[in-house]
This record gives sequence, C-alpha cells and structure tokens, in this order.
Amino acid sequence: MKTISHISEVVVRFSEVDSLLIVWHGHYVRYFEDAREAFGLAYGIHYLDVHRAGYSTPIVKVHCDYKRSLKYGDTAVIEATYFDSDAAKLIFNFVIRNKSNNEIIATGETVQVFLDSNKELCLLIPPFFTDWKKKNGIQ
Repeated sequence: MKTISHISEVVVRFSEVDSLLIVWHGHYVRYFEDAREAFGLAYGIHYLDVHRAGYSTPIVKVHCDYKRSLKYGDTAVIEATYFDSDAAKLIFNFVIRNKSNNEIIATGETVQVFLDSNKELCLLIPPFFTDWKKKNGIQ
C-alpha cells in the first residue's frame, strides 16, 4: 500500500484549553483537520481543488487514541499520512507529537468519501483523483 505524508505544526491557542490549561479532547480532531488541509495545499488536493472538480469529501469516520495532553503554548507537530485505497475514499492516519520532547500525544485516522455535485456517493474513483494519484506516484 502506497503512502505519502506531510508534517505541519500548530501552536496551542488559549481558546483550545480548559480550566486546567490542557487541550480539550475535541480539538485533537481539529488538529487532524488542520493537517489534512496542510497536506492538501502541499500536494495539490486542497478542498477547493476537490470542489472545483465538482466533488466534496465528507468525513464518514474519525478515530482518535489519546496518549498524553498538550497544554497552552505547546507546539503540536502533526504528521498526516495518506493511505492509497482502491475504493473511492481518502484514508488518513495521524500522529500528533509535542515538538518540545517528541512525545506522541495522540494518533488517529479519518476516512472521507467522494460525493458528486448531486451529493450522490461515488462508487468509482473520480477521474480528477485518479490523475492526482498518478501525478504523485501513488498509482
């Protein structure tokens, strides 16, 4: 199975922590989103690219395993890895680390499917995505 990865960073903002100054658990899913968006910008498969091609890619699965906590002011280093699939979907695995000590904070996965412009589920990989995979040496 072929993969490609991208690493991005997020500094934990005050609005993301609770009264104990640790990141509220729901924000780790937001960090996954930040990493997917950075991956898309880096590899030419940004959400607006998908939209211009006439498709959308809603999330159908999110999984997050929490290992440790980030706190206000920490820098999260998020590695987003795309895993190729023969199905019409996007599978990403994530590893979030604390930049200061490289400890794994959380790991996770998201799965997105393709919907066409009529919001119908695509059973076949859209042609623009096949082209993207070829361009990036995945297929």
